[in-house]
Amino acid sequence: MNILVTGGAGFIGANFIFYLQKMHSEDRIVCLDKLTYAGNLSTISATLNNPNFRFVKDDICSREAVFKLFEEEHPDIVVNFAAESHVDRSIEEPGIFLQTNILGTQTLMDACRTYGVERYHQVSTDEVYGDLPLDRFDLFFTEQTPLHTSSPYSASKAGADLLVLAYHRTFGLPVTISRCSNNYGPYQFPEKLIPLMIANCLSDKSLPVYGKGENVRDWLYVEDHCKAIDLIVRNGKVGEVYNIGGHNEMRNIDIVKLICRELNKPESLITYVTDRKGHDMRYAIDPAKIHAELGWLPETRFEDGIKQTIKWYLDNRSWWNEIVSGEYKNYYDKMYGNR
Repeated sequence: MNILVTGGAGFIGANFIFYLQKMHSEDRIVCLDKLTYAGNLSTISATLNNPNFRFVKDDICSREAVFKLFEEEHPDIVVNFAAESHVDRSIEEPGIFLQTNILGTQTLMDACRTYGVERYHQVSTDEVYGDLPLDRFDLFFTEQTPLHTSSPYSASKAGADLLVLAYHRTFGLPVTISRCSNNYGPYQFPEKLIPLMIANCLSDKSLPVYGKGENVRDWLYVEDHCKAIDLIVRNGKVGEVYNIGGHNEMRNIDIVKLICRELNKPESLITYVTDRKGHDMRYAIDPAKIHAELGWLPETRFEDGIKQTIKWYLDNRSWWNEIVSGEYKNYYDKMYGNR
C-alpha cells in the first residue's frame, strides 16, 4: 500500500513511520511535514534514503501543495498526525491551532474525496473529553463520553473530530478516529512533561511543576500507540472512534520524582510554578472497545517504558541538545521565567 503520514517528523508520527517500516516493509510511506518547531527532520534521517520512503516539506493547510501531492502519489491510506499539540502554546496563540487542526484536516479530507482513498484516519486525543474528578477513580472516558473541551488545543481537536465524522456521514468518506492518552518515548519534543524533566535533570536545572503536581494522566508507550493505530487503519470499522489507553494513571509529581530517582538527582530541583489556565485534573481511558474488536492491549509496562525512555535520552543527548539550545529555549524562558 501507499500510505501518507502527515506530521511524520514529529514525535508520534515518526515513531509510527518506524513501526510501519518494521512491520510492513513492503508498503511505501510518504511523509508530509511542515517542519515547524516540533517537526525535526533529524528524527527521521535514518529513513530518508529508503527507496520506499519519500519526505515532502509542506503545509496541510495548503490546498495547492496537498492536492499536488495526492496527484503524484495517490495514497491508499492517509494517517493525519499533523497538528499543533501543546496546550500552553494554544493559550498563547489559539488561531494557529484552529488553522492547522481544523482547516488543515478539511484540506486533507477534500483531497481524500477527490482522489479516493481507502481510509482516512484522524489521530485525536483524550483531551477532547475534558477531565475527570480526582475523587472518582471509578470513572473513565469511553467513546460515548460527551466532548467537553478545556483549552483552545482540545477544542480544535474536537472540532476536527466532528468534521471528520461529518465528512463520513455527508460524503461517505471512509474514516476512523483514535483518541489516545498521554504518550511517552523516544523523540518527544522537550516541552512535554517527561522529556522536559529528563533534560532538565541531566542539566541540573529546576524542574517546573504546575500547581501541586496532583494532575493525573494515563501514560502509554508510543510504540503501543503506533500498533493500535495500525490495527485500526487496517481492520477497524469505518466511521468508528476508538479510545487508546494505557491503564496506567500517575500523578505528574510522582512522574517527576521517579525521574529524579532514576537519574540520581535530588528532589530539591523541583519547583512549583503557577498552574496552567483551565488545567484538566485527570484523564483516564477505557480501551475496552479496541480490545474487544481488534484484540489490542498495551504491551509495555510503565516501569519498563520509562527506563527505556530515560536511556534513550541519555544515549541521544545531541538530538535534544540541538532543540533546547535553539528556538525552544526562548519559548521555555517565556513560559517559565516569570513564575
